[in-house]
Amino acid sequence: MSDVFDRIRAAAARVAAAARHVRIDDAGLSAFCDGIASTPPLATAPDPAHRPLRDPEQTLAFVLTLDAINFGSGWFPLLRKREGRSGYLSIATALREHFETAGAWDAKALRRVTAAETSRILGQQDAGTEIDALMALYARALNDLGRFLDERFAGRFAGPVEAAAGRGAVLIEQLAAMPFYRDVASYAGHPVPFYKRAQITVSDLASAFAGEGPGRFEDRARLTIFADNLVPHVLRLDGVLAYEPDLLARIEAGREIAAGSPEEVEIRALALHAVELCADRLRAGGMDTSPERLDHWLWNRGQRPEIKAHPRHRTRTVYY
Repeated sequence: MSDVFDRIRAAAARVAAAARHVRIDDAGLSAFCDGIASTPPLATAPDPAHRPLRDPEQTLAFVLTLDAINFGSGWFPLLRKREGRSGYLSIATALREHFETAGAWDAKALRRVTAAETSRILGQQDAGTEIDALMALYARALNDLGRFLDERFAGRFAGPVEAAAGRGAVLIEQLAAMPFYRDVASYAGHPVPFYKRAQITVSDLASAFAGEGPGRFEDRARLTIFADNLVPHVLRLDGVLAYEPDLLARIEAGREIAAGSPEEVEIRALALHAVELCADRLRAGGMDTSPERLDHWLWNRGQRPEIKAHPRHRTRTVYY
């Protein structure tokens, strides 16, 4: 019986077969896979979501709260960032500092969080009206999380993880009850699920708890990549993805690529499908890998200055 992972993969393959704006370069994919097979793993960027806090309950609350607001890359060029840190790491670091000094919000407090509060905690006061809009979306996402926990799990952060009973697919479906987690696009009349933030929640919990307790997921190896705007960017620069000239010109000019547009869906879906093809090839050659591991490799590669020097696609969305 198919599950959410099967639906994600099948939809991405369907988009790849019909895509008009993005294509996978077969020679580039082969060279990329060969390069990974012969290259030592990249150093892991320090992710605040992957380090435990003072106790398991606090760690669980932090991961679920952080991943509720793990979006906004389309606004990040305007975000007030920490020195030497990306938009995501700036937000994650600020939130972790809040948890370490003030503790976690409980579910009822999450339901009352305001945009002004998120701005203060995340260091974005007076950052401009566009960032104010992002902070309002963050507040709404935190409100949704509080309501989700209150109404379904008696306010307990452990509730959805316990209900998932060690199955990431179940946790993903549960999180998708919240509007900002319903990461399902439409392409040629068919649904295209990605569930980027729900999937990364499974991955972050597994990393924070070293695969034990709330981080034990028997189907972790079935996670796909976390389709956003950085991983496709790395794949394009590495010759795996090729964009049609008009799309590439719009990206390089800094023009927004509309959320849910055919171009945006193709960028995400073909990145996902390309990594699936690469993971299959590497496993067939005897390498112990997974799309999740390749996503981390690509994300870390995306932090390099030579990658950041080129514009990536920008989409204002709550999904990444």
